[in-house]
Amino acid sequence: MSEKTKIQVLNDQKAQSRLGGGQARIDAQHKKGRLTARERLDLLLDRGSFREVDPFVVHRTHDFNLDEQKFMSDSVVTGWGTVDGRLVYVYSQDFTVFGGSLGEVHAEKICKIMDMAMKNGAPIIGLNDSGGARIQEGVVSLAGYADIFLRNTMASGVIPQISAIMGPCAGGAVYSPALTDFIFMTRNTSYMFVTGPDVVKAVTHEEVTQEELGGASVHSEKSGVCHVAADSEADTLYLIRKLLGFLPQNNMEDAPFISGDDPLRMEEGLNNIIPDDANKPYDIKEVIGMIVDNGQFFEIHENYAQNVVVGFARLGGHSVGIVANQPAVLAGVLDIDASEKAARFVRFCDAFNFPIITFEDVPGFLPGTNQEHHGIIRSGAKLLYAYCEATVPKLTVITRKAYGGAYCVMSSKHIRSDVNLAWPTAEIAVMGPDGAVNIIFRKELEAAKDPLKRKAELVAEYKEKFANPYVAASRGYIDDVIEPKETRPRLINALEMLSNKRDGNPAKKHGNIPL
Repeated sequence: MSEKTKIQVLNDQKAQSRLGGGQARIDAQHKKGRLTARERLDLLLDRGSFREVDPFVVHRTHDFNLDEQKFMSDSVVTGWGTVDGRLVYVYSQDFTVFGGSLGEVHAEKICKIMDMAMKNGAPIIGLNDSGGARIQEGVVSLAGYADIFLRNTMASGVIPQISAIMGPCAGGAVYSPALTDFIFMTRNTSYMFVTGPDVVKAVTHEEVTQEELGGASVHSEKSGVCHVAADSEADTLYLIRKLLGFLPQNNMEDAPFISGDDPLRMEEGLNNIIPDDANKPYDIKEVIGMIVDNGQFFEIHENYAQNVVVGFARLGGHSVGIVANQPAVLAGVLDIDASEKAARFVRFCDAFNFPIITFEDVPGFLPGTNQEHHGIIRSGAKLLYAYCEATVPKLTVITRKAYGGAYCVMSSKHIRSDVNLAWPTAEIAVMGPDGAVNIIFRKELEAAKDPLKRKAELVAEYKEKFANPYVAASRGYIDDVIEPKETRPRLINALEMLSNKRDGNPAKKHGNIPL
């Protein structure tokens, strides 16, 4: 065989590998409104940057006539490439080959690329589109899942891990994405569930569709499993690229510095954004948009637990994580879902060196039997634990209410926050004026000739004395009271001051967060 012939054989083999399960199955994938594994990688990565690993791998199974069905690269495409010039490792499950099912070599390919990502300190991105375990391979496929789960766990807090659900993701397959840092889903074409509609019907007699059971809307709005939901596969992959721009390559590096907005810029509109009526809402996202660089805020969990807002932005060119109570939803109160949403985000920021900026306007924790019976104590403790444990720079701005235990939890000075600022509209107290007067002056109000008039007087006195930031500032719990318009330059200045911060926790194997 001549050299030319050998090269031709090589090219033919590679062309066959790129075809996956064949043109007919590729066409079927397109008819479902889904791209192929390789088309997705073309959209995700910089043009021409993808380098495939293991394109000639085939499965080793002989049972159930599988030895007569072998496809090069098996049912997953793996390799590395770049996003905006920065290295990432990727795997993309190929539904055209055995429905993207995971068998022995499929798992080996994913594990190899995850090991490379860990060794070289770069993000790992998984594009999931799989029918689940390859039943014909039996327990070997289950072992493959467990091998991947272990690597997800070992990589946690070391390199960013991103999962995109691009089709079905069911049974044991859901737990690898669940162990990663961020899950993206595409509306109407992707879904996740532990047990599918048929099993649900058999066990509970409940009729439910795949979309109703585990679609992108369900997981981005109700369960909180999905962090970002997009309307198309192209949008999903674009948003992953956008998120990567805020992230460092690994836990030993800082995120890219990108300047482009005046660090001394002030926003006069902030001076008037808090309503005169303390019970009237406003949108904290407007506040964030006026303060961060170029108004750009990448929100995480946008449609889940909306009474707290979390996401990434830049301040003075530096990537930061933002946690903010949202007065426009449930008055910004902390409940179970909001506490856990914020806690997980704070821990991610701490793991990957993001300064945490907290905007606080919180009337307390949501009362009620439903919250108590479902563990608001445990969930609130998760957020408290996350803030206490975090050693990155922590800056807090109290815009209005900071009541009760929620004041302590939301990155107060007492749990190692570095710089705590307050606007003149801040109200820092054990509880709101109305509730406080009812308790402190209960007997006086009962004996008053005109209880309503007397209560109004007492509430006014309480507001004047306690519903302001100056008592806390007099004790050093607040570092300064500032004009709202100054917030951006003051935060940027504080970040620069804290750029060499060194803090740590007691030596231990790990703590025991109240899960």
